[in-house]
Amino acid sequence: MRFKKLDLNLLVALDTLLTEQSITKGAEKLNMSPSALSNSLSRLREYFNDDLLAQVGRKMLITPFGENLKVHVRNALNNIESTILIQPTFEPQNTDRIFSIFCSDYTQTVFAPHLLEVVGKQKCTARFEFLAQIDNPHEQLERGEADLLIIPSDFVSKEHPNDVLYEEEFACVVWQHSELAKGELTKQKYAEAGHVVMRPGGMKKGFFELSFANQHNIERRIAATTFSFASLPALVIGTDNIATIHARLARKMAQAWPLKIHPLPFDIPVLKQCAQWHQYRHKDEGLIWLRNAFQEAAQNMGS
Repeated sequence: MRFKKLDLNLLVALDTLLTEQSITKGAEKLNMSPSALSNSLSRLREYFNDDLLAQVGRKMLITPFGENLKVHVRNALNNIESTILIQPTFEPQNTDRIFSIFCSDYTQTVFAPHLLEVVGKQKCTARFEFLAQIDNPHEQLERGEADLLIIPSDFVSKEHPNDVLYEEEFACVVWQHSELAKGELTKQKYAEAGHVVMRPGGMKKGFFELSFANQHNIERRIAATTFSFASLPALVIGTDNIATIHARLARKMAQAWPLKIHPLPFDIPVLKQCAQWHQYRHKDEGLIWLRNAFQEAAQNMGS
């Protein structure tokens, strides 16, 4: 199929090439041979009269013109998918759809079980992929790889719609036999203690340092870092370290580990957990149904 002499099949190849910046990786992703994808790149270069990708040493770098095309091509493909490829009607009891949800392991621990309970009662036949939250999750949203993101309101994109699902407070957990378990946890004790923190891959600072540390003039001494919220409580066992985590997660983990929960020795705003989806998918009936299921699941969580 052609539009103004452009083979529209080449748009998929262009989108993949501009994302992967590699003919070999792009060919693997598209399940085609490198020579076939290289031929597609040659045709694209001829049509746009630009190299699009230039070989620099061992890497292929996007040209300025290619960088300008990148967002527009992805938006065009997202628009095609949302208006043409997605079925106009959605029946949760008769669907083979797979929903991709990017979220943290904290969300999977405290929220996802309630979601699966809700959709299970509806006899829904869809499948749910909970995928690891990464740095810059909006890239997955923009590329159409994520149906929904579940993220704090501080990180939602202004370019796409979102719903607030629930609010969450923070608490401190310590080993119940540690010195920090004795008496009140003061701001001074908190500042002097060692801390185990969750730090997403690729980020030099965690959520607390980015959002609250400067406000309270606290520079935490980091004893250990991990990629997982759910592992934080386990990492304080046998130590005098502290983990600052979501209150719901703290209560759940205290049922399994010898932990004591302290309130934070200073005030910080509650976290607002949000669901976000691509603006082109706003009228997608499947996502409308899923967003409603999200809201019901959030109501079932309690405080």
